[in-house]
Amino acid sequence: MRKNLGTQPALFPMPVVIVAAYGADGSVCAMNAAWAQICDMDKIALFIDKDHKTTKNIYETRAFTVSIADVPNMAPADFFGIATGNKMPDKFERSGCHAVKSEFVNAPVITEFPVALECEFAEEIDTPNIHAVVGKIVNVSAEESVVGDKDKILPEKVNALIFDQYRNGYFAVGEKVGQAWNAGAGLMKETGK
Repeated sequence: MRKNLGTQPALFPMPVVIVAAYGADGSVCAMNAAWAQICDMDKIALFIDKDHKTTKNIYETRAFTVSIADVPNMAPADFFGIATGNKMPDKFERSGCHAVKSEFVNAPVITEFPVALECEFAEEIDTPNIHAVVGKIVNVSAEESVVGDKDKILPEKVNALIFDQYRNGYFAVGEKVGQAWNAGAGLMKETGK
């Protein structure tokens, strides 16, 4: 039997990503965001508030990176969600993380995280129902240890964090259990009805 739970943001899994941009003074600003989604083959949408320091920096510099948070770096990833750059100017330094400038966009790549999407600011969507920052992905950089054949990222090697909105917890990505566009292929055959 099903139970009605009322209105909740009950979508799982949610990837934990770290959005980073440079400030006007060249400082690194980073935030934890679980509400992000690929929205085209070369676009990502970040559903983040316009009052975040990182959001303001994205609008100024017109570029940002989105890193996949991983289990070994859970503490700094969580810190990026607890602390606000609006009140803590040395937030990035306190995290203990390091950054290098992207070769493709004017944004920092946080070296501790294994995968980074390097993006140019494409547009802001601001309606009564949604605020999103959309980026055009111009490059993806990854540690060689998480890259397999044909330069494809191996999720089981990334050890990515997943956010649990039900209980505010973190989970790790598990094992591969099937092949997309194949697991349901048998249902494509006529059943003879």
